[in-house]
Formats: sequence, C-alpha cells, structure tokens
Amino acid sequence: MKQLIIHGDPGIRNGAIIRYEGDEAESEVVCFGINRNGEYHGPDRVQLWCTVGSEDEYEDYEKRNFTPHFLDVDRVDAEDVEVIRPKSDLAI
Repeated sequence: MKQLIIHGDPGIRNGAIIRYEGDEAESEVVCFGINRNGEYHGPDRVQLWCTVGSEDEYEDYEKRNFTPHFLDVDRVDAEDVEVIRPKSDLAI
C-alpha cells in the first residue's frame, strides 16, 4: 500500500484502476481512497492524494490495518497516469 500524489486530475474516483511508472517499476494499482486538495486555495493545479495498493490489500485498508503517516509516497503528473478503469462499479 502506498500514498500516491497526482499533480492534476486524470478523471479518477474511488475504486479506479490506474497504471503509472513509480520508483520501482511500472505498476497497476487500485485507488482505495482519494483526497482532492488545492481546489480553492493552493497550487495552480489540483492535487489528488490517493491511497493505492493491490486488490489483496483492500481488506487492510477497510479495517485501517496500516499507519497512513508511514506509507511510501510516489508523485506523478496526471499526464503520466494511464487510467484502466475510472471508477468502481456501484453495487446495489
């Protein structure tokens, strides 16, 4: 599980599947949670602070079985993010 800061808005929401080139290699991850920063006061572009990980880590995210302050952080521009699925499907 990682914290991913996206500079700009690639049009994703919770449950999105994205691919980006990070520190180690190109990885495909699921966005568990997204915080949108800089909408009114802040940098010239919006920033999305995403908690991302593999599908296997979703249960740990739901149960808060991690410490947010100690997650590794990757930064990427919105143009460098390949969107596989823009948001999760609604379950009724």
